[in-house]
Amino acid sequence: MSQVLIDPARPVVPANPVFVKGFSPDELCGLYREILFPRLIEEKMLVLLRQGKLSKWFSGIGQEAISTGVVAAIEKDDWILPMHRNLAVFTGRGLDLVRLLRQLMGKDGGYSKGRERSFHFGTLEHHIVGMISHLGSMLPVACGLGLAAKLRGKRQIAVAFTGDGATSEGDFHEAVNLAAVWKLPVLFVIENNAYGLSTHVSEQYACTDLIDRASGYGIPGVVVDGNDLLAVIREVQCAAFRARAGDGPTLMEFKTFRMRGHEEASGTAYIPKHLFETWSKKDPILRLETQLFENHILTPDQAAEIRLAMKERIDEAVDEALASAEPVSTAERELADVYAPPATEVGKSDLPELGRESGPEARYIDAISQGLRQAMRHSDRVVLLGQDIGEYGGAFKVTAGFIDEFGKERVRNTPIIESGAIGAALGLSLDGFTPMVEMQFGDFISCGFNQIANNLAKKHYRWGARVAVVIRCPVGGGMGAGPFHSQNVEAWFTHVAGLKVVAPATPVDAKGLLLAAFEDGNPVLFLEHKFLYRSVKGPVPEHYYTIPIGKGRVAREGRDATIITYHAGVNWALKAAEELGREGKDVEVIDLRSLLPWDKDLVLASVKKTGRALVLHEAPLTGGYGAEIAATIGQEAFEWLDAPVTRLGALDTPVPFSKLLEETFSPKARLLPALRELLRY
Repeated sequence: MSQVLIDPARPVVPANPVFVKGFSPDELCGLYREILFPRLIEEKMLVLLRQGKLSKWFSGIGQEAISTGVVAAIEKDDWILPMHRNLAVFTGRGLDLVRLLRQLMGKDGGYSKGRERSFHFGTLEHHIVGMISHLGSMLPVACGLGLAAKLRGKRQIAVAFTGDGATSEGDFHEAVNLAAVWKLPVLFVIENNAYGLSTHVSEQYACTDLIDRASGYGIPGVVVDGNDLLAVIREVQCAAFRARAGDGPTLMEFKTFRMRGHEEASGTAYIPKHLFETWSKKDPILRLETQLFENHILTPDQAAEIRLAMKERIDEAVDEALASAEPVSTAERELADVYAPPATEVGKSDLPELGRESGPEARYIDAISQGLRQAMRHSDRVVLLGQDIGEYGGAFKVTAGFIDEFGKERVRNTPIIESGAIGAALGLSLDGFTPMVEMQFGDFISCGFNQIANNLAKKHYRWGARVAVVIRCPVGGGMGAGPFHSQNVEAWFTHVAGLKVVAPATPVDAKGLLLAAFEDGNPVLFLEHKFLYRSVKGPVPEHYYTIPIGKGRVAREGRDATIITYHAGVNWALKAAEELGREGKDVEVIDLRSLLPWDKDLVLASVKKTGRALVLHEAPLTGGYGAEIAATIGQEAFEWLDAPVTRLGALDTPVPFSKLLEETFSPKARLLPALRELLRY
């Protein structure tokens, strides 16, 4: 029998009837049923595909021993993050067959309301977290689920599947490294079937085995014959035992072969024919049957009876699923499912009206720190992740002293892994935590873009998962920090349905919006302006309060023109309005506060009153967020306008390092002339 730690040079575990030892006849017959059932479903799906009754199929024929073995070797409340070829995960976890088939066929009554195809869905009830098409992306999520178990003191583990091709992705390396550093109870299961679509493994990596990489991360690696079900079970049990004991992750490589195309349309013409002949003799079901027959545990007649009964059950379920209705919806229903409803009543600010806020004066950065501290006191589910946020207190010292109060378990320094940290936060949130990830600089968020745009933001719409993640993002210029530490990134994200984006301009709003973000129950990108950190002060109530996300404010009332802006633009606008006030002009300033969603009613009411609008933002003009505001005003307030809507943004260049050049880049100095021109129209 193989051991948990396997020398990479050691041969793959051979199939041998001796492996029957340790399993009772009933267990072996049960395993036979578990591995056979998904095979027969697949065979039926391939028939439906040829008949045009199924749009797409990713076949796992020949690889079923891995999925079946993993499910059999772990506990029902352990997390599984499957991929394309893991039908046996879903059948092994006992999903309702008709509902599963409806899902696979895109029918009404599936798991994702017709919004996802094949296995791109999850069911938290069964502790299954579905994949996205961006390979490797779910591996950091497994780290978050493993961390959640560790924080709760539970013996749960997370098992994340990946193919050989996805081990070249950055998320693979970020996840394995994070799990190793934090000793997380995670099993990384590589299904090495020799091809990533059509690219052979010889063109994917240079090491002999993929688990050769394990030693580089300081964790064990194990190579297993992925077509031997009993060998799979034994190895997974060993790795799971190690993980539950607190010894951290294991990298597991299961050698197998893909007997069909990447998906059916791609075919297999690029694969040498002799490989099919070789691997067909290693078919996992055939091998298990042979073992059972030779050990007189099952007879061929009994096996035939089992197959017949299963086929009848599958045929009945397929007929019912095919007869199901196509999914029908309305625009209102679709939009209603983009965001999760708040778990608690959020956004009812108890702050007085504008100009009457009470509380000690605090800087913008202190208000954020205070809000973050109160969020952690308010709920022990709040966990902070980020680079240098521990003893160092973060790049801008927002979390200085937090470890003293909350400890290292809840204030966690991560490696330099933007994508990995955000993915781990997603995993934490799926298990009931409310994590916050701090981007050291907003510019670096591009390294985690996929996790935000395709994983966090789409989860609830796709299959109803609640994703309560806050990402704090220091943005903005004015500090002579150059092109990679000064960008405003809002336009990258305000096009992403399912994400919320806030951009406070004052200390009181910064604290209230941050606390609202923690209560919202959706992924919230909290953009905090670096220049405002220590340059802006104001009264901030000391108690816990929230400010509604999606509600703007009138920062200054006026009648002659409206400036719509946010972040640093608010102070620029107020100063410009004050200057024009001395010239007899009365300019209103709208502080959006939230960019996604934004307060359209407030903006339109102001523009209808003043008849003139200038939309201002610090980011470059072309493709900037202000275009959305300007277009809406032009469409919905056209008849009230006395002048064309004006947009004002930075030059369409990267942010320069020189402060003098940055002044040229910034729209700040061009604001007054633009306002005067608007008022003269």
